[in-house]
Amino acid sequence: MRPDQILHPTEAGLYCPPGDFYIDPVRPVPRALITHGHADHARSGHGAVMATQQTLDIMAIRYGADFTASRQPAQGVTRIGDVQVSFHPAGHILGSAQIAVMPDRGPKIVVSGDYCRAPNPVCAPYEPVPCDIFVTEATFGLPVFRHPDPLTEMTKLIASMAEFPERPHLIGAYALGKAQRVIALARQAGIDGPIAIHGALQRLCDFHVEQGIDLGPLIPATAKSVEAQLVIGPPSAFASPWVQRFDDPVIAFASGWMTVRARARQRGVELPLVISDHVDWPQVTQTILELSPQEVWITHGTEDGLMRWCELQGIASRPLRLIGYEDEPE
Repeated sequence: MRPDQILHPTEAGLYCPPGDFYIDPVRPVPRALITHGHADHARSGHGAVMATQQTLDIMAIRYGADFTASRQPAQGVTRIGDVQVSFHPAGHILGSAQIAVMPDRGPKIVVSGDYCRAPNPVCAPYEPVPCDIFVTEATFGLPVFRHPDPLTEMTKLIASMAEFPERPHLIGAYALGKAQRVIALARQAGIDGPIAIHGALQRLCDFHVEQGIDLGPLIPATAKSVEAQLVIGPPSAFASPWVQRFDDPVIAFASGWMTVRARARQRGVELPLVISDHVDWPQVTQTILELSPQEVWITHGTEDGLMRWCELQGIASRPLRLIGYEDEPE
């Protein structure tokens, strides 16, 4: 069986004919396998959804209990039609997984979804999965992207809080995954006091705590007076009246894109924190060398640089252009 007979892009998303399912489809389909809970990968309205239990729970929080007609937690190796599938930790956010597709005859394909090799205190670490074809994201697929140790970025935050004790420090962080990671990193770096969070983060933070992740004392950042120097909110809140309640705040933003100083300036960010939940250039190239697949399919980002690198390594590669995908804020 040829690779494109096992998986190929369609208008609805990446489709597996022998299993009759889609991976991270962009529109409602009868059967969907979901890598993780971010809205550019996980949508409601599918007939049936298979994902990790944590991703199913996150989808229910975000979309309501009836987000799908039926759901199945991923457990071990499961046969669907003429293929077997298995889910493996991706290190991206809580519940995130890579999906291995194994036909009875033909190459084994691993769809990584979004993945990260850096230690992440709020989710299981990335697990290398040997395969014949590796489908990799390339969100930061250029040599310029070399992300620092996240705890080093936390030292910048702590230094700023010490220098400006009278100024609240507002960190923009995406509501699912990034916000909880920033909180956990702050705790690792020694920030023990209350951290204030925007109301949009509360339910997802509660879920992380329910899953055994210690986020320390959190207080709401919706009151007129916030008794915390460190405040975390979703990026959308920084363009709303919510931010005006804080007197002379230090505006920070946690993202791999903070490597690009022009982006920080455009957002009015005084304290850019380069904290990414995606692989950077050294990590993605290391992963490909480690897996040593026969072929690499590249999606979600800059393809040309990584394709050229693969060519120099003697590894076949091609772009996998998926229609309708728009990455959420990283």
